[in-house]
Amino acid sequence: MTIEGLGRFGVWRGYVGFTPQDARELEELGYGTLWLGSSPPAELPVIESLLDATESITVATSIVNIWSAPAKQVAESFHRIDARFPGRFLLGLGAGHPEHTGEYRKPYDALVEYFDELDAAGVPKERRALAALGPRVLKLAADRSAGALPYLVTTEHTARARAVLGPDALLATEHKVVLDEDPVRARATARPRVEFYLDLQNYVANLRRLGFTDEDVTKPGSDRLYDALVAHGSPESVVDQLTAHLTAGADHVAIQILDNEPAALRTLAPLLAKHS
Repeated sequence: MTIEGLGRFGVWRGYVGFTPQDARELEELGYGTLWLGSSPPAELPVIESLLDATESITVATSIVNIWSAPAKQVAESFHRIDARFPGRFLLGLGAGHPEHTGEYRKPYDALVEYFDELDAAGVPKERRALAALGPRVLKLAADRSAGALPYLVTTEHTARARAVLGPDALLATEHKVVLDEDPVRARATARPRVEFYLDLQNYVANLRRLGFTDEDVTKPGSDRLYDALVAHGSPESVVDQLTAHLTAGADHVAIQILDNEPAALRTLAPLLAKHS
């Protein structure tokens, strides 16, 4: 999947968060990709209705959880979707979190096995991508897929990820947004959607690698942490914060609006278009 297929900016929601009407509007606003989060099931429902309602926008999963979605079924779903809408679906997958998976084992080995099954089932390398934070899994993303889908990261992480991935692999990073010029209120709005991740060891470990301290990553999290993980301020300031990922080496930014989403996306669209 190339940057031409994804565009520079997309919209991230839970996999049941988009309606066909939403998809049409977001395509008209210029967003290039709809990112379906919250571990879509192996049958990959919803996706075809979104693609059917639009003409060119890409739909991507962010991410299919390898522990709950068997590779064989996911491959069958991929081929079903691709047969109807060639080249418009990107399969994002990942290992999820040990805190939420009863059968969790060494994730790297499980990811390799999952890729092997997708290869055997004919899912092309360039049509899948991997949720990746640390260097080893980033390297796997470059070797076995189109590239990496980091979540809950800073622009510094984006620069580090690009160095690991090399110049050619896809780097599509998620970033949260609160369109509010009051920083205290913006952080308060973001808190319920961010502090949840401070109980998950893979995210906390990654934040520590980026230089955040015990104080930063202890719930509810420091102001410094929120300011790095959540773009907030005026529309122009938010766009500057999002495009900083592109400057740091990202190909694409998946925008997750945390408050007043439809209005915020409409406000940001013409400003983002200048960077597309």
